[in-house]
Amino acid sequence: MPKMKAAVFAEPGRIVLEEKEIPAPGPGEALLRVTTTTICGTDVHILKAEYPVERGLTVGHEPVGTIAALGKGVTGFKEGQRVIAGAITPCGQCSSCFQGHHSQCGDKPLGGWQLGNTIDGSQAEYVVIPNAVANLAPVPDSLSDEQVLMCPDIMTTGFSGAESGGVQIGDSVAIFAQGPIGLCATAGAKLLGATRIIGVDTVPARLEISKQLGADETIDFNRKNPVEEIMRMTNGRGVDVAIEALGLPETFENCLSIIKPGGKVSSLGVYSEDLRLPIDAFAAGLGDRCISSTLCPGGQERMRRMMSVIASGRVNLSPLVTHRFKLDQIEEAYELFSNQGDGVLKVAVTP
Repeated sequence: MPKMKAAVFAEPGRIVLEEKEIPAPGPGEALLRVTTTTICGTDVHILKAEYPVERGLTVGHEPVGTIAALGKGVTGFKEGQRVIAGAITPCGQCSSCFQGHHSQCGDKPLGGWQLGNTIDGSQAEYVVIPNAVANLAPVPDSLSDEQVLMCPDIMTTGFSGAESGGVQIGDSVAIFAQGPIGLCATAGAKLLGATRIIGVDTVPARLEISKQLGADETIDFNRKNPVEEIMRMTNGRGVDVAIEALGLPETFENCLSIIKPGGKVSSLGVYSEDLRLPIDAFAAGLGDRCISSTLCPGGQERMRRMMSVIASGRVNLSPLVTHRFKLDQIEEAYELFSNQGDGVLKVAVTP
């Protein structure tokens, strides 16, 4: 059987490049030849064994590629066609999907997240996409791989943070952490009509990109207490929406502390510690506060919409790709990304 290279979870602390057989697509599936992919913060949680997957699993869930083969029953696509698939690959036919909760496909928590979680993922030369008709989205000829690389996960996740928070025209919004997801949340809040966006981080370069993507003001929380500063900036009112994009209990509690009565916290972080609801920040449960959590929306139509935003020129996410590696260098790429060295935001990985 023909072989391919793939990055696999070997053991806690080790993701290594190995050879695997090139898989064949089954009924309803498509085989993609991966042309570009990337590493996600969730992959780092897998690397550190903070999120459990089986040993030997190919990791990665952000594929851009061309169709190498189509399984039985897949219509509307052809071999050689450029496509992306979301990190979430819903079936489109279960009750969760019918209700619009594609990330919880199969009526199971996280059920829509299969690539690099329950089935082999995209950090390889080839990847099988399940439920291909529901999940493949053609890439317009006018867009490059790198232009659409953020769509499968980072962009759709960040935008969903603003959407789940119910951002409206004229809202004030604070986004804690201006990493890739937080930056996309900043851009999403701007698109939805927020007129005062506050980006919070410690890295000057990220705060500068935050301004490029829509932040009106930024706070370096190594220099100023973000809760005190945001309450000062809003004359004690608080913001309409706070978005947590880091995954730490401290930033979650900070978000609770800075929303107005009746405000909303939109949580995007992946937490490895228990969260708590401080009685003051939660107004003893009487403040009409709303907390929502979101796992990145996927599926063909969501991917089409994300690429449409990129094609329109309303959002330029090219500054997020700061480093480029070949698949042969995947272990080096993980070393850089997991340790957040050299100002890395996102890496483009090409087989």
